[in-house]
Amino acid sequence: MTADSWRNLIEHIGLLYQEYRDKSTRQEIETRRLQDSQTDPEESSPSEETPSEAEPTSTTENKAPPQISLLRNSNSRFNLWQDLPEIRSSGVLSILQPDEIKLQEAMFELVTSEASYYKSLNLLVSHFMENERLKKILHQSEAHILFSNVLDVMAVSERFLLDLEQRVEENIVISDVCDIVYQHTINHFSVYITYVSNQTYQERAYKQLLQEKPAFRELISQLELDPKCKGLSFSSFLILPFQRITRLKLLVQNILKKVEEKSDRETTALDAHKELETVVKACNEGVRKMSRTEQMISIQKKLEFKIKSVPIISHSRWLLKQGELQQMNGPKTSRTLRTKKLFREIYLFLFNDLLVICRQIPGDKYQVFDSAPRGLLRVEELEDQGQSLANVFILRLLENADDREASYMLKASSQSEMKRWMISLAPNRRTKFVSFTSRLVDCPQIQCVHPYVAQQPDELSLELADVLNILDKTDDGWIFGERLHDQERGWFPSSMGEEILNPKIRAQNLKECFRVHKSDDSQRRKLGSRNRQ
Repeated sequence: MTADSWRNLIEHIGLLYQEYRDKSTRQEIETRRLQDSQTDPEESSPSEETPSEAEPTSTTENKAPPQISLLRNSNSRFNLWQDLPEIRSSGVLSILQPDEIKLQEAMFELVTSEASYYKSLNLLVSHFMENERLKKILHQSEAHILFSNVLDVMAVSERFLLDLEQRVEENIVISDVCDIVYQHTINHFSVYITYVSNQTYQERAYKQLLQEKPAFRELISQLELDPKCKGLSFSSFLILPFQRITRLKLLVQNILKKVEEKSDRETTALDAHKELETVVKACNEGVRKMSRTEQMISIQKKLEFKIKSVPIISHSRWLLKQGELQQMNGPKTSRTLRTKKLFREIYLFLFNDLLVICRQIPGDKYQVFDSAPRGLLRVEELEDQGQSLANVFILRLLENADDREASYMLKASSQSEMKRWMISLAPNRRTKFVSFTSRLVDCPQIQCVHPYVAQQPDELSLELADVLNILDKTDDGWIFGERLHDQERGWFPSSMGEEILNPKIRAQNLKECFRVHKSDDSQRRKLGSRNRQ
């Protein structure tokens, strides 16, 4: 492609990626809502209806397949594949089966969304990064932290999009795209790991620049007001690569759900999904590693050991939960007494492999008086509790810092806080509902209708249209869930989602999830016992 034709291609993509992503997920939510209200989940939603019956076309058997430039079409702003003039006029909709049309739509979305993503990346570079005034304001090291290797990411996207464009133009019916996804993932997508791993430093540098450099703050505000940005913030452009690599995996999952089982296209989709999952996990781990290291150093400085010192900082250790609880004094027989004087405040630091029990002391310090390996913890909820003993549970250390068994009766501030502590302390304890990895026929499910950013280590950040199995819930509005597409677990407010009431839809979601992950049987066997905290 010439430089001019490439520029024209990008200009004809009507939506920036942030707009596409928002519209796409909202549409997904509405589709599920409609399906959930129907008695038969196989009924098509309006977005999936095929127009073949409504639009009869003349026979085209003797005509050569028309050449198609889907991405250059100036009307291709948020179109379905079947709505494109080239498709409607070809007569192909009267030949293809409905399932194949749905598959074409899924592949088409992957291609057009990549074009939209590239357009947004291009705007990040040309409008912000290469702005002459911004270059003068930022030191070279500041610019490097802020924009990282975004030029490499954009070059990879361009190469990927060109290959997708070439495939789409080979035939009016798209043969496959997952083979291209696979090749680019294994050969080029490592640039995403580099970019996303820098996210912690990028966010910190951006906040610091806003606070310390008025000229930077004013210029960014001016640039954001440009009509090119369509009211979108600078930060929404910075997080594009992380959002895209995650979304790309979901788009391949969507294709995988629609291809024929045991077909060549299923094989390529499974291969592409497996490689994308590896990249996404590496991205997530890169982000976590940066923030965890700093967090562990900060905690270590705050601890003073009354018992034998335990080294806190370790490359394989991270914080799961921390917070204040009330410890009941005296023997268990005293628990029938109705007085708050029975309790005194303690503070817990729970890591993935260790529990440290402390008391807060002056100077934002914590004095450690007991500890135990996380694998040697047991919890028990008290029954028949009175009001003053509500939200109380027993924590048993099978082997504490003194190499003996110890028990603590602990009171949480609410029912949700009690359950969150109990699940974090003893992750293998049975929850109210069983995880989908147990292959249960049915389990409560919820879809996210409001995005949520985790505030605590035991919480789960949610994206619009995420579907989760409900493992536990509390009366005060919290849900412990397991996301279907990546099996990540955590707590989130129940107000962030809508429960899926149709059992057929829930079963269909589980079936699709098992199919997506069937390429790695050994991984599936580990899912039920794996600690995802």
